Amino acid sequence: AALQVSISLNKVELSVGESKFFICTAIGEPVRLEWYNPQGERIVPSKRMALHTETSRARLIIYNAIIEDAGIYRCQATDASGHTEEASVVLEIYQRLTFQDVKSPQEFRHGETAEVACDVISSPVPVVVWYYQDKEITEEHHSRFQVLANNNLQIHQVTKADEGVYRCEASVEARGEIDFVDIAVLVNVPPVLSVSQQSFNATADDQESVTFTCITSGSPDPVVTWHRKGQALEPSEQYIFSRLEGGRSMLTIRNIRQGDGGTYSCKATNKAGSQERELFLKVFVQPHITQLKNVTAVEGSAAMISCVAEGEPLPDISWRRASDGQTFMDGDKSQDGRFEVRGRHGKSVLTISGVKLADLGRFDCEALSRIGGHQKSMFLDIEYIPKFLTNHTIYYSWEGNPVNISCDVMSNPPATMLWRKERFTISAEGTPNMQVHSAEGKSVLEVTPMSDRDFGRYNCTARNNIGVRYQEFILAQADVPSNPYSVRLSAVSQRLATVTFMKPDSHGGVPISYYLVQYKEVGSQDWRDVMSHSVQTTVVLTGLEPNTTYEVRVAAVNGKGQGEFSHTETFQTLPIREPSPPAVHGQRGMGKAYRLGLVKQDDGGMPIVEYIVKYKTDKEEQWMTKLVPGANDFAMLQPLQWNTRYEVEITARNVKGLSEPTFYQFFMPQKPDITESLFSGLGLGAVVGLGLGVLLLLLVLVDVSCFFLRHCGLLMCITRTLCSKKTATSGKGKEMEEGKALMEHEIGSTVQELKHLPKGTPSSQKLPLKEENGKESLKPDTIEIKVHSDNSIHTKPDDSKA
Repeated sequence: AALQVSISLNKVELSVGESKFFICTAIGEPVRLEWYNPQGERIVPSKRMALHTETSRARLIIYNAIIEDAGIYRCQATDASGHTEEASVVLEIYQRLTFQDVKSPQEFRHGETAEVACDVISSPVPVVVWYYQDKEITEEHHSRFQVLANNNLQIHQVTKADEGVYRCEASVEARGEIDFVDIAVLVNVPPVLSVSQQSFNATADDQESVTFTCITSGSPDPVVTWHRKGQALEPSEQYIFSRLEGGRSMLTIRNIRQGDGGTYSCKATNKAGSQERELFLKVFVQPHITQLKNVTAVEGSAAMISCVAEGEPLPDISWRRASDGQTFMDGDKSQDGRFEVRGRHGKSVLTISGVKLADLGRFDCEALSRIGGHQKSMFLDIEYIPKFLTNHTIYYSWEGNPVNISCDVMSNPPATMLWRKERFTISAEGTPNMQVHSAEGKSVLEVTPMSDRDFGRYNCTARNNIGVRYQEFILAQADVPSNPYSVRLSAVSQRLATVTFMKPDSHGGVPISYYLVQYKEVGSQDWRDVMSHSVQTTVVLTGLEPNTTYEVRVAAVNGKGQGEFSHTETFQTLPIREPSPPAVHGQRGMGKAYRLGLVKQDDGGMPIVEYIVKYKTDKEEQWMTKLVPGANDFAMLQPLQWNTRYEVEITARNVKGLSEPTFYQFFMPQKPDITESLFSGLGLGAVVGLGLGVLLLLLVLVDVSCFFLRHCGLLMCITRTLCSKKTATSGKGKEMEEGKALMEHEIGSTVQELKHLPKGTPSSQKLPLKEENGKESLKPDTIEIKVHSDNSIHTKPDDSKA
């Protein structure tokens, strides 16, 4: 048969991306079948083109067609003789409406020219129309809008108001194909940053905090970061970040220290840009003294005391001398020119020229600024040559009597002390009759003179690293005191005499221990001794005989012994006489009594035997007499009359006779009221207790009345409780008898209370019965209680049905 070739399709339209297959059929005896592409090249199988060939049939498959695949494809058949026949098919490729990588949303910066991209392809070229808010965008109505040749939408000076969803719609009229895509347009506004306060002040180390605030706006919302010295700050215990509504971002710096001062920056950043503002923190630092040391200077030299302080602002430094409170400021100079202050840049130096011991002590350095102050103290120690503290350089003693020679020294640093006797050095171990006792600032040489050689001059040497000093002491032999003089007698009475005298001119080198006063009757050989109290120059002689002449003399006694007696003086005691009038003071006694206090005066040399007390009213003529023993110191006059004035005459008597009388008057008041007498001795607590007792008594009487009249009350409850334990055969009669007996017992216990009521209180009294609410009972039942003269009690119910 003749060779013939045919293709199942003559012309095919295929859109990009679609797949298609073509079948080529040969009639006759073909040896081979082959496909050729539009370029005339034999098609070789590949990923996008596949060939399936049989003896008289060949299938060409095109996968995912592309524009370049368009053209005429030929199928050629060849027989054994080499004769060929072919058939062809026309493949037309068109591009369907396709939006390529259209992004949504698309973002633009405020104020720039925005180009909203809408990349759409098709063949033929599509027609593109833009819509916004369901209205077509035309240049006629939207002057800032323009559709470009590439189908993109251009917006001049885009604003936040242009933000929204835009629709890009494409169509191919030839195929009636149409499609669209919605694109969200976002307009980013660069951050706008403002600060309400740019400069801040704080005090370091005072637990203070400062909060910086930045107010931001922009779209999208800016991210706020805080920076210091070019480094971003991170949240920590010291740095606290917070953000509030309204774009307020805050940085809080806690526990501010000195190093926290300086410049901080607030930076707001978003897609549209960034903005930064600086804020300044001024940290004030409390003054703090960092250097102040104790100083030691030598007396007479110069001392320099330095005080260094820091703070922000730098503090002013002043000095204060603690001993007198005098203050020195920078540039000050004392009147004597010895104190001068110089300072700069937080350092002050106090210079003291010609240092004296009076400068020893505390000095205060004070650093002061408008933020606060700080004070520290130092001590100025002064070293000086030993100084002897006492001018007592002469000591007295006698053989066998030890004496302490004290060498008191003040020095800094402490001095060592050494004793010498002429050229002989007394060692610390001492000698048999010389011992050295040392303490800080003091050395005592104990000398027990054994012969004349131990008396004389002793030397105390005090030495430290500043210098050496000497002091000489003299140990002289002591003597007994000289005689007292100007012996005088005073206040001589029948049995007493006072001796006064003048001290002796010489005490013999050692203190006087006491004075010895001797006295005796004239013509007697026996002297009686009286020692003075300590070194008083007045001695009282007692136990003398009246109307007797005595001799008296005085001698001084010291450690060495008794000195010579004074000149002997003579005196005579007074004869016995009548006593002096007694002194009287009065005091009202209890009831109708009056107490007279008796004060004994001069008894005239003999004891008072008795006091004769006479008294009468001022309207009577006759005296009443009361004898009081002389040993008593008071007389009690009773009974007296109320509201009456009394006259009293008191005389003292001894064996010699009567004294002159002492006159005295007093007035007895009116008779006191009974109630006043009853309660005047009672306190507030006793009165309240008495009132409560009376109230309790009334309550008991009411309860007893209720028991008999109403069969109620506390007593009835107790009775029923007791009776409930007994047999029922006892009956109501027995219960009433027990209740009545109990009532009589209660009333009997109150008799003593009623007997003590004031006179005039009715012995018969009706008590209205009360209910629990305090109101009177509807039935006017009463009980009458009578107390008879024989203390018996009778109860009588009135109109009672009980």
